[in-house]
Amino acid sequence: MSILSERMLLLRKEQGLTQEHIVLELEIPLRSYRRYEQGEREPSIENLCKLADFYHVSVDYLIGRTDDKG
Repeated sequence: MSILSERMLLLRKEQGLTQEHIVLELEIPLRSYRRYEQGEREPSIENLCKLADFYHVSVDYLIGRTDDKG
């Protein structure tokens, strides 16, 4: 599991959200999101930015370049 997938899973669980809720909000396929969380695929830059905005964290946090969520 990659840092990105670990952080996506952690953020989702911290906020008590389901994968289904997130994909509806972000308008991305459920199958893709599941693969992101499982570390099987990496999101496009566009989807990575959507995820960062949705979780109110920086892209750098999501990809593991910093531990600061801001």
